[in-house]
Amino acid sequence: MSLLVLCDHDRGTLAEASLEALTFGRDLAGRLDVSWGAVLIGSGADQAVGHLAAYGVGTVHLATHELLTDYGPEAWGETLAQLVLSTDTTAVTACGTDRGNEVLAQAAARLDEPFVANCLEVRPGDGSWSATRVQWGGSLLEDVTVDAGVHLFSVAHHAQDATPDSAVGAGTVTPFSPDLDASLARSVVADRVVRTHGITLTTAPVVVGGGRGVGSAEGFGALEELAGVLGGVVGCSRAVTNNGWRPHSDQVGQTGTRIAPDLYIANGISGAIQHWVGAMASKNILAVNTDPEANMVVKAGYAVIGDLHQVVPAITEEIRRRRS
Repeated sequence: MSLLVLCDHDRGTLAEASLEALTFGRDLAGRLDVSWGAVLIGSGADQAVGHLAAYGVGTVHLATHELLTDYGPEAWGETLAQLVLSTDTTAVTACGTDRGNEVLAQAAARLDEPFVANCLEVRPGDGSWSATRVQWGGSLLEDVTVDAGVHLFSVAHHAQDATPDSAVGAGTVTPFSPDLDASLARSVVADRVVRTHGITLTTAPVVVGGGRGVGSAEGFGALEELAGVLGGVVGCSRAVTNNGWRPHSDQVGQTGTRIAPDLYIANGISGAIQHWVGAMASKNILAVNTDPEANMVVKAGYAVIGDLHQVVPAITEEIRRRRS
């Protein structure tokens, strides 16, 4: 028996979320007392192999095919399903990002097996397995029991800290060549447009968020200034993007970007569940709001009850004063 961890990469650059999946899969394999390995699919995947050994990966299944030129959910899902069938695989896991969940769902459908997404914990059993997963955008936790020949689970993004293994793996590469029909290439990444350079919402150590309380697109100038002195980036709530003040790429939330910075400063944000889901993995949250009963204020570790148009410039000025 064995366990496989699907690792996401972008043309050879390993996704940080894959390190969460590796840590989760390593622990699960240890409790199952089975061997485990990583799966890399597609063009450029060989460039990501070297980053896996530090997480204890002994075997890397490297899948290549002329159709695997870039990410495509159907081709990746079929490749993973064929790899599972060709090995004595007990379980498959990946990080619960959009891509991780999409590929596992494709593989599960092709294997005719159930798939449980966004798990916080998986509990193997002699027959049925049980798991606790995030549902309704994080507003509730669901306990499920699964009977399957092959168990497919994704770990909720940002729910698992990525931790290297003290026993460094060998990183032995095992080539795999799937049999893919040309029709599977109908959904594949064909081109990209780079919208941001440097740090982004997902990588920034500090995110300065703004909600409806900012009042206008121009009001975000003060937030941009604060983010600049802190080495962070600006995010926003859905109400802001709905009003056209900021692009959707800046949105933090269930239908936007899920962040996990060291500090999230939420300015004029009520903290509706949709936004909270995207921000709750932040290490520390400071809420600036005139309403002491706002959901974001109640859930934040720190809060300033006041007008953000006065508070934010004052914070920026104080930081500059102390650095001068």
